[in-house]
Amino acid sequence: MNRTGKYTVEFSTPPVILASAASVGKAEGEGPLKDEFDIINENDGIGSDTWEHAEAELVNQAVGLAIKKAGLMPQNIDIAYAGDLINQCTSSTFGLRNLDIPLCGLFGACSTFALALFCAALATDSGAARIAVAEASSHFCSAEKQFRYPLEYGGQRAPTTQRTATASGACVVASKGNGVKITKGILGRITDYGVTDIGNMGAAMAPAAARTISDFLNDTNTKPQDYDIILTGDLGQIGSKLFVDLMTEEYGFDVSSVHADCGNMLFDINKQDVHSGGSGCGCSASVVSSKILRELSSGKLKKVLFAATGALMSPLTAFQGDTIPAIAHAVLLCS
Repeated sequence: MNRTGKYTVEFSTPPVILASAASVGKAEGEGPLKDEFDIINENDGIGSDTWEHAEAELVNQAVGLAIKKAGLMPQNIDIAYAGDLINQCTSSTFGLRNLDIPLCGLFGACSTFALALFCAALATDSGAARIAVAEASSHFCSAEKQFRYPLEYGGQRAPTTQRTATASGACVVASKGNGVKITKGILGRITDYGVTDIGNMGAAMAPAAARTISDFLNDTNTKPQDYDIILTGDLGQIGSKLFVDLMTEEYGFDVSSVHADCGNMLFDINKQDVHSGGSGCGCSASVVSSKILRELSSGKLKKVLFAATGALMSPLTAFQGDTIPAIAHAVLLCS
């Protein structure tokens, strides 16, 4: 691998995504992408006794199916990179504990899936692994309980809030084979614009997305129109508008014609009660692992710059009224 510019890594032998799978909840299965997902669960309990166990089952479903679609067995996987929103990444741990795969747990908040893809590509390109899994998940009910209020409380959500996706997405990444290639990647820098409102994640994360994507464009000497889509993770309606404005006003890039956001794609904002859109690690993970990779595989899309964004707060810092640092990691996916 080589360093391109100051922040971007170019993979010498681009790792390949052999297969992917996405498992989602009921609301996600009623949205615009309902025909794209591999597994749609009939209810968000998923036959489990707690919301955390339900999320773990999403992880198990997506990872197990992705490995099966790749024609492999769990023992063929050298390492899994996985993460979620719950304390100590328990959903990922509980979801993977019976697969006997070496695990590297990740926390990047809603940026976790791009981070997992970057790490899997780094491992397979360097020879540290032959085959790796990249996975991320979230669950509406477990996230609400941890970061806001339990659903039983019946608290009102502000119009700026987003609905945490009940979803998991997983990819099997290999050093060689046939499939969509991960050709470049960039790890973001922590960005903090002083936002303190936990009900407005889009505003907190948009500056991080703009910073990472502008760094990538400058490092690679490319322009937004060189990509079919510049795909952000989980900015929602409010964050997406802020992102487009920031890219133009602060960095001099017009992304308005090529920008799309997973948080705006997962739900029908006009028909479903999701306020500003979707969020959570599983939001971008499920969208990329289904629709995006399918369209790259078919040749409908050629180059997608995928940048997932995350708010790096904890319940403790949020309740203390601290600001919300954010980060965005990105990978370039090519057909």
